[in-house]
Amino acid sequence: MLQQGELTQGPTSPPVPVAAAGSMGATKIYAVTGGVGRNLALADLPAALAESQTRVWVDLTNPGPAALAEVGAVLGLHPLVAENIGEPSQRAKIQQVDGHAQIVLFAIEYTGEVQPIEIDFVLGPRFLLSVHAPGWDPMAAPAIRAAGPESVLAKGPDHLFYAFGDWIVDGYFPALDRLADCIDELQEDAIQTASPVTLQGLFALKRELIGFRRAVSPAREVFNQLTNRDTGLVAAEHIVYYRDVYDHLLRVTDELDNYRDLVAGTMEVYLSTINNNLSIIMKRLTGVTVLLAGIGAVAGLFGMSEAGAAFAGAEAGGFWLVAAATVTVAGLGAVILHRVNWI
Repeated sequence: MLQQGELTQGPTSPPVPVAAAGSMGATKIYAVTGGVGRNLALADLPAALAESQTRVWVDLTNPGPAALAEVGAVLGLHPLVAENIGEPSQRAKIQQVDGHAQIVLFAIEYTGEVQPIEIDFVLGPRFLLSVHAPGWDPMAAPAIRAAGPESVLAKGPDHLFYAFGDWIVDGYFPALDRLADCIDELQEDAIQTASPVTLQGLFALKRELIGFRRAVSPAREVFNQLTNRDTGLVAAEHIVYYRDVYDHLLRVTDELDNYRDLVAGTMEVYLSTINNNLSIIMKRLTGVTVLLAGIGAVAGLFGMSEAGAAFAGAEAGGFWLVAAATVTVAGLGAVILHRVNWI
C-alpha cells in the first residue's frame, strides 16, 4: 500500500466524465500506480487492475443496468452485489461477498425537510467503486478538494472510503442543528398558541426524525464491522480513522434520541396547553352562566307580576326595586369573578 508523501503526480488533464456503455450517467475512473495518478477510460480499466501496485477509484453517476454489469464484470464483483447496487436500499448496511464489501450509506440534505441520498460503495483490496445519483458530488468532499482524488487514493482505497464516510457523517450535524431550531420554534408555539398548525408541525418533525434515524442508525454497524472485524480491506493504520467516524455516528444517534424525547415532550406540552385553554374557556362560561342564571331566576320570580304594570305607567315600585337589586348584585358578581380570573 502506498504511504503518504509517495505521490509524485505528473501533469494530468482535468477529469473528464467518460460515458459508460448503456448508461444515461457518467463514469469517472482515477488510478494511482507507483505514486503517479492518472485518469482512465473504462476500456483501460482491466489493464490498470492487472498491475498489482495500482489503486483504482471508479465513480458511477446514475448508471444503467448495462453499465453496472460491465463495470461489475471488470472489477470481478459477485452478480448479487452488482444487482443490489442497482436497487434502492431502505437502510445503511454492509455486506461482504468474495473479498469485497458492499456498503450503503445515506447523505442527508435538509431543505425544509430531511432528504436522504443513497450512496453505494464497493470496497475491494485495490479499488473503490462508488455509485450515486447526480445530487451527490464526491468531488465536493473536503479531502478531495484539498489534495485531489489521486492523492487520497494513493493512501489506499480504504482511506478514500474513509474520506467519503467522514464527510457524509459530518454532514449530519448541520441537519441536526436545523432540526433543533425547528423543535425550539414548535416548543414556543405549543406554549403560546397551540394551534392545529403546531400539531401538524410536530407530526411532520416526528416523521423526519424517524426517517433520519432509519437512514443513519444502521451506519454504526457498518463502521463497527470495518473496525472490529478482520475484513482484510482496512489497513491497520487507518482503523483509528474509522473509529473516529464511528464515534461521530454515536453522537448523531444520541442526538436523535434526545430530539425524539423533546418532540414527545413538546407533544405533551401541546396537549396540556389545549387542556388548559379548554379549562379557561369552561371556567369563563361557568362564570357567565352563574351571572345569567341568577338574573334569570330573579326575573322568573318577580318579572311576570310587575313588568306589565311598570311599563303601563302604574305604580310598580317593587319591580324597579328588584330590577335595581338584581343588576347591582350581578355587577358585584361580575367584578368578583373578574378578579379571580373567571371572566
